[in-house]
Amino acid sequence: MLERPVPRLFTFLSVLGEEEKSAMLINLATSLSQANHNVLLIDGGVASSGLLTRIGLRHDVATLQEVAHQERPMHEAMRLLPEGFSMARIARRAVPAAGHPQAGRLTALFDTLIEQAEITLVNGVLAEDHSFPVSTMEMGEIVIQVSTTASSIKAAYVLLKGLTDKVGRRPFSLIVNDAGEAEAQTIYANMAQAASRYLAAQLNFLGSIPADDHIRRACGQGRAVMDVFPFAGATIAFHRLAKQLVGQDAVKSTYGMATDGASMGV
Repeated sequence: MLERPVPRLFTFLSVLGEEEKSAMLINLATSLSQANHNVLLIDGGVASSGLLTRIGLRHDVATLQEVAHQERPMHEAMRLLPEGFSMARIARRAVPAAGHPQAGRLTALFDTLIEQAEITLVNGVLAEDHSFPVSTMEMGEIVIQVSTTASSIKAAYVLLKGLTDKVGRRPFSLIVNDAGEAEAQTIYANMAQAASRYLAAQLNFLGSIPADDHIRRACGQGRAVMDVFPFAGATIAFHRLAKQLVGQDAVKSTYGMATDGASMGV
C-alpha cells in the first residue's frame, strides 16, 4: 500500500503589500494543485480585505475560530476552489492568547485540518509581539517574502530579528519578488550572511518571482497567471517554486509537520 504523504506546513510572511503576497499565495497554491498535490490555503488575516477578496470569497464565510467555538458548522468554513485547492480563514477578529482555553480549541482544529492536507500554505499575520494566531505555525516552515529594494531588505531583516527573538534559533526560507534568479541569489546571499553573523539564524533560498505584468493582468480577472498565460515567465517561475517547495523538506529542511502535528525540527 502507498504511504500517505507527510503533511507539510508553510507559513508565509511578507514585507510587501497585500497585493504581492496574495498573488504569490494564490499562484503557488494553484501551481501545486496542478501538480496533483492536495493543497489547503489558510488566510491568517483578520482584515476585511486581502486574500479573500482577491480569491473571490465573501467575507461572511465561516471562520475556523467560529467552528472551534461551535458557532458555525465545518462545511461552511471550507471552500474548494475551481483552481483545485481548498481555502479556509482563521478568524475575522483577534484570536485569544495562547494560554486561553478557546485558543486550544482553535489550535486543535487547525492541527486536524493540516493533517488532512498534503501541503498547507498559510497567509501569516503576526501580532504586535510577533506571535502567530495559532501556535502550530511556529512548528512548520516559515517563509519570508522580500523584494529587491533596500527598504524591503531592511524590513525583512527587522522581521527576521523579531522572529528569532520570539521563536528562537531555527531555519527560515526566503522568496525574492521582482527579481531574476541571479539577482535574487545575490540578495539571498547577503541576507543569509547577515542572519548567520548577527542572529545565528539559518536562511534558505526558496526561489524568485520575476517582475511580470502577466501576474497583475491575471489577478485582475480573478484567476491564476498559469491559467491565463501558461507560457509567461511568471508561470514558469511559480512552477519552479512549487517544485522547490515540495522537494525542500525531503532534501535539506529541518522543519516540517509530522502526521500527529508534532514538529520534526531538530
